[in-house]
Amino acid sequence: MLYETIGIVRAGKISEVKEIVLTAGQLILRQGGVIRDVQNWGVFMLPSAISRHQTRHTRGHYFVMRYDAGIKTHEEVRNTLAIDPRVIRAANVKLGDGKLATLSKFGKVPWAQLER
Repeated sequence: MLYETIGIVRAGKISEVKEIVLTAGQLILRQGGVIRDVQNWGVFMLPSAISRHQTRHTRGHYFVMRYDAGIKTHEEVRNTLAIDPRVIRAANVKLGDGKLATLSKFGKVPWAQLER
């Protein structure tokens, strides 16, 4: 299955984002999955303040990772991100069913063309 994870890490050090992506990526690769894409979106203001692990956050460092993996691997990645105190929020979406016809519909998102 093709999954997409959008993660928000506490703003500060890029090394924390790299460590979190590396940990999730190693989980995927060890289970036989394939990482399709990793994007660093940078630091943005959160839509509203979020309290997580007794800290209030107003800014977050966003990243996106697309990967093919099984359900068990996806659950393990989701749980790992949920318990990491550096992660403010993570959202996971199943994009496809693993068939080539479905996977070919998804490409790069034309962010420059979208209105802000």
